Amino acid sequence: MHNKKTILKAPPIATGMIDTFRKGYRFSDFKNDALAGLTIGTVAVPLSMALAIATGVPPEHGLYTAIVAGALIALTGGSRFNISGPTAAFVVILFPIVKDYGIGGLLLATMMAGTILLLMGLSKMGQLIRFVPYPVVLGFTAGIAIIIAILQIPDFLGLHTEKLGDDFVENISIIFSSLGTINPYEMGVGLFTLVLLILWPKFKIPLPAPLVGLIVGGIVAYFINKGISGAEIKTIASNFTWHANGMSGNGIPPIPPSLIMPWALPGPDGQPLVITYKLIHSLTGPAFAIATLGAIESLLCAVIADELTDTKHNPNAELIGQGIGNIVAPLFGGITATAAIARTATSIRSGAKSPIAAIIHSIFVLLAVVLFASLLGFVPMASLGALLFIVAWNMSEAKHCIQTIKTSPRSDVIVLLICFGLTIIFDMVIAVAVGVALSAILFIRSMTYASKTALIEEHPELDEIAKDIVVFDINGPLFFGVSERTIASFKSYENLHKKIVVLDMKDVISMDGTTISGLQSIKKQIFNNNQSLIFVGVSTEIILSLKRAGLRKIQGKLTYCSNFQHARDTATRWLNNR
Repeated sequence: MHNKKTILKAPPIATGMIDTFRKGYRFSDFKNDALAGLTIGTVAVPLSMALAIATGVPPEHGLYTAIVAGALIALTGGSRFNISGPTAAFVVILFPIVKDYGIGGLLLATMMAGTILLLMGLSKMGQLIRFVPYPVVLGFTAGIAIIIAILQIPDFLGLHTEKLGDDFVENISIIFSSLGTINPYEMGVGLFTLVLLILWPKFKIPLPAPLVGLIVGGIVAYFINKGISGAEIKTIASNFTWHANGMSGNGIPPIPPSLIMPWALPGPDGQPLVITYKLIHSLTGPAFAIATLGAIESLLCAVIADELTDTKHNPNAELIGQGIGNIVAPLFGGITATAAIARTATSIRSGAKSPIAAIIHSIFVLLAVVLFASLLGFVPMASLGALLFIVAWNMSEAKHCIQTIKTSPRSDVIVLLICFGLTIIFDMVIAVAVGVALSAILFIRSMTYASKTALIEEHPELDEIAKDIVVFDINGPLFFGVSERTIASFKSYENLHKKIVVLDMKDVISMDGTTISGLQSIKKQIFNNNQSLIFVGVSTEIILSLKRAGLRKIQGKLTYCSNFQHARDTATRWLNNR
């Protein structure tokens, strides 16, 4: 007797990088990656700053996210093309966390979410994200886009407002009550940047619109502030200060990310965060929300990258990579990261061949922080607001939403609109939970109409014995939403006193416990009527389930037949023995 050795498979990690070198990586591929990395780096710098500010934290934390998480996820993830960093989708989740728990609480929640993502990948849950219906994703992303746009209005118009919160209606009220404080100079810079961001791509000049928009907007704001007394156009340097390594200054610190524990950073009271059981318990819900959205966004991005490049990602490895990135990045001041669809698509269009493009993008952002931090401080807040208006518009997929509403089934439209409304009024977590539940209910409802039961009193394949047999033809999946109607259909024919009942189940593809319980009831009724029961065409898997539930073969009373010829021979033998 030989002892069988159990071989433990290593968890999937860094499959994107491994696949790259397994298939051969040439110097020409590196040149393409370098060009793509530099291109996407120029996009990532302004976006990372803008998204950090929108989240409620200083801009350097967005840059540190692109540097640390961007490189780590590329190294350890399952996609060859995903570009990870701060994304707009997270703003609606992270903004309330910063408000309630401070930046220290946000980084702690990010580490908790990273742990959840890591466990999801190790548990091979990557495929489960497929069960989030597309109308749910479309609905909550459109809702997030609206919220992001609303949060940019004060900076875009130069309003003097109290700090906005996470209540959509209250934020609208605050903005409307502050419209009398519009700064025309800031609004002018914002509008100028917005128009430039919209028109620049039409010139086909190979410079990213966000980079051009913020540079030109910064130059315009600089000269307006210098030339017009009282213009007071707010910039990153005028809005943010920093203290690090015994130094201090305005804007963005010109130093690379350094190791710092999240609990050493400020909580909601401005003091270092104090970790307690109550705090961990309070952050558990937000951490699961971050992990859920991070999984959805990163895997959706990987699928889109696969379609653009004719490759295949490893979803479990991608979740592991996202988890590692979100555990480590907060230790260097980074906020929540996930794969960014727009940046990934730009990288692919720029010729990226491997995860090395993402690593080069992170190196570029690092160099921008170290070498050009003082220049980044000149970027106007109004210009960042304009950039996030563009991000929100692209994220909303407005044309696609309208097309879906016009052409999709009514059930999908209902799910989309409900998720959209719930995201705006409450939050994304509620929207996704309700959307998935509602989609499941509507799916079950549609399946109940796909499953049918028909009575056949004299089946043509039973020949001369047909008069003694009643056949019930059952089709489709049998589960709790269908079984009650199926059982009721059978019981409505109970006055048909035939000697043998045949259940034709060759077209039944699945069956749950509720249906099995109903079949036990049918068996009891048939036996009480001194009738016999034959199952025809049942799959082996379902037969095993039925036998475990007590529906075993009984000579002359119950059996299973593979086809009607076998059923006819069995029924003939039973009738002759009566």
